[in-house]
Amino acid sequence: MKNLITMLSVIAVIASCKNSTADNTKVLAAYKDSVEHAEFNKWKAAKDAKQNEKTIVYKTLPAENSSAPVQAVPQKQGWSKAAKGAVIGGVTGAAAGAIIDKKNRAAGAVIGGVAGAGVGYGIGRHIDKKNGRN
Repeated sequence: MKNLITMLSVIAVIASCKNSTADNTKVLAAYKDSVEHAEFNKWKAAKDAKQNEKTIVYKTLPAENSSAPVQAVPQKQGWSKAAKGAVIGGVTGAAAGAIIDKKNRAAGAVIGGVAGAGVGYGIGRHIDKKNGRN
């Protein structure tokens, strides 16, 4: 009889441990999700703040009774694809023209540079129009 009571008490202890472990696992998983969510919100807020820094806002002093709106001026976009294409095409065309025309390298470089710049500009302008840059 002692063995039976001992075995039943051991089984009862083991069974009670499993239930509390399952509950603790659920609590830990929920805590982990909430911490990850909080970290994600912090990252997103920092990203939004950085995005807002890219726009430069110039404020004008309004007249006494006017309510002039504040206008945001976007940052410069850098070189257009047309300009980059013209430079790359001109350099490449000049090099190719100098290599091809062995009798008069200077004339070959000038002709090749002008032709390459024109072709590069045309391709770059097409890309600019496709991307919506005027």
